[in-house]
Formats: sequence, structure tokens, C-alpha cells
Amino acid sequence: MGSSVKKEFSGEKQLSGKELPEIGERAAAEQAAVMERERMSQDKNGDDSVVIRTESLTKTYGDLIAVDHLNLEIKKGEVFGLLGPNGAGKTTTTLMLLGLTEPDRGKAFIHGLDCTRNALEVKKAVGYLPDNVGFYGTMTGRENLRFMGRINGLDGKELEQRIDRLLERVGMTHAADKKTATYSRGMRQRLGIADVLMKDPDIIIMDEPTLGIDPEGIRELMWLIRDLAEQDGRTILLSSHQLYQVQRVCDRMGIFVKGKMVACGTLEELGQQIGRDGTGTVELSVYPDNVSLQRILKEIKGVLDIEKNSDIYVIHSSFDVRRALSKKLTEEGYTIMHLRQAGSDLDEIYRKYFEKAGEKVG
Repeated sequence: MGSSVKKEFSGEKQLSGKELPEIGERAAAEQAAVMERERMSQDKNGDDSVVIRTESLTKTYGDLIAVDHLNLEIKKGEVFGLLGPNGAGKTTTTLMLLGLTEPDRGKAFIHGLDCTRNALEVKKAVGYLPDNVGFYGTMTGRENLRFMGRINGLDGKELEQRIDRLLERVGMTHAADKKTATYSRGMRQRLGIADVLMKDPDIIIMDEPTLGIDPEGIRELMWLIRDLAEQDGRTILLSSHQLYQVQRVCDRMGIFVKGKMVACGTLEELGQQIGRDGTGTVELSVYPDNVSLQRILKEIKGVLDIEKNSDIYVIHSSFDVRRALSKKLTEEGYTIMHLRQAGSDLDEIYRKYFEKAGEKVG
């Protein structure tokens, strides 16, 4: 080590043997303090597997609050759905995560990077599939992927192998050498996923991925999204207003109403949350449907009210009474034809949250 470098490290001060242990103790103390700050930061920010996080994220356009103090955490390998109608704030949230628009208040982070201040680094880690994927129509699917691959620094044999592999994975090998102007919307979406995967991102954001696709195309696309999460460990964030598709593919969902995320969790958790401040509802059909039935039902603990719609009884209760119903009715000699906890599918949960927020669905 040269004398000038020695001076830079020592600050031109000669250290005595007495001072060296003191410096070692200070360094150890400083290191311990750094580790403690990191531990506290992880405790504050939640699980260290969280890859997408927002803190009071807010965006307004004049008097319109597009996104209202959004707090969200999405973990690695999770498929998370932003659920709500057009204008609920889903796309605006996506744009802020991608660094394409700045929040008025709050922050968004991907892999700990501020999405506004570190937009370029964030874009390297994230693949984005818009609701209407655009390709060069006079070029084939393969040529479009080759173009994207070269933009991402790929070339030669590595590029061609990746193109072949991705075309096969998204089920587009048969149409790879056809011009994309001839593609259906579903074909463009599948090629769009291959396009996103050219840079091998570990996070993919999809905006209304199933919009305008036929049922078979939706089924194939949903399977592919699950595969990207389960087999690759990629994190998928998708926004949609199509409830059935979201229910089938997502691990967790966040329900948006007028820019606010009014609920977040698994399907089961959402059902439990909306039921806490209301009553449980059970649909029941039995044989025989005789005059004694309603009296027997009213005697069951927890039953609050009974309605009848055709041959279906709708039973409102203060808690889940299905087990008690089954036991009592069997003992009384009835055959249960239909027994279902209402509110257990996303369509009903979604409607209840909108009603709770004073909004109309549709």
C-alpha cells in the first residue's frame, strides 16, 4: 500500500497501541447499531419476503382522489389481484408502481427501491403487460420477440433459444411466424407474456389481462399465470374487474372502491371480514318441506330470521349454524338437499363491500 493511500486511511495520524482497542470497540458498536437499525426496519416493514410495498400512497387529479392512502404489501411468489370497477384506482396504482406517474403523497417500493426515485432500476426488475398489448403488426411474433430481446441485451444463440422456449411455454409456437396483425386478442396477450419474460423479470404487473378473451383463452391464460408463480417463483400483480377470473387465480385480493382499498386478504378472509359486522346467511333446502320445519329451524341456537324463496330457505344467523342445522334436521328425519353458506364466493363478497361503502355494483 502506497504512502498516500496509507495517509487516506489513517488521516495522517499515527495510532498508539492504546487507541487501537478503543477503535475496535467503536467499530463493533457501530456495526451492532447498523444491524439493529436493519432489524428494526424489517420489523417495521413486515416480512422480509415482501417485494412490493406502498405507504399511504395517494394520487389526485384535481378534485378526484384516484388513489387514497393505499397501504399494501405483496410477498414473493404471490399472485395478488387488485379488484374493482373501471375508475376505482387500479391503473393509477400500477402507474405509480412502475414509476410512470408520481404520487402526491406517500411512497411505493419494489425490492426496497423507491418507485419514483429509482424508476429505471424498478423497470429492470418488473415486467408490465398492459390491457391492450401493442406489437409491430407487419412483423411476426418471433420477430417481435427478437426485437425485444435485443433491446434487453440478448443476441445470437442465447436469444433464439429463449424465443423458442418462451413461444412453447405460452402456447404460441404454431403462430410464431405469422404476422401479429392477424392475431386474436388472446394470442396477443399470450405473446405479450412471452414478450415480458424476455427480460426474465421476477415481478410481473398485468392490467386487465383477460379483457376481451374467449373462455378457453381465459382458462389457458389463468393456468399460465399460476404456473409463473408456482413454478418460477415470480410475483404477479394483476388488476381486474372480472371477479370469477380473479377468484380462480389469485392468492389474495384487494377490493378497491373510489380509490380506497376497503378490504384485503384471501377469499376466506374477505368473507370473514365482511361478516364480522353483520349476520351469517345459510341457504337450505330439505325434504320433506312441511309445516314443522320452520319451527324446528327457529329453535336452533344462533338463528335470527328465516326467509323462504321458492323451495330455498334463507336463514340469517349470528354465527355459522350449518353443523347445528345438519345435526338437528337429521335427528328429526329430514333429508338435506342443499346447504350452503351464502357470501362464500367473490361475487357476493364484492357486492357486500360495495353496499357497505354506499356504492352500487354494475
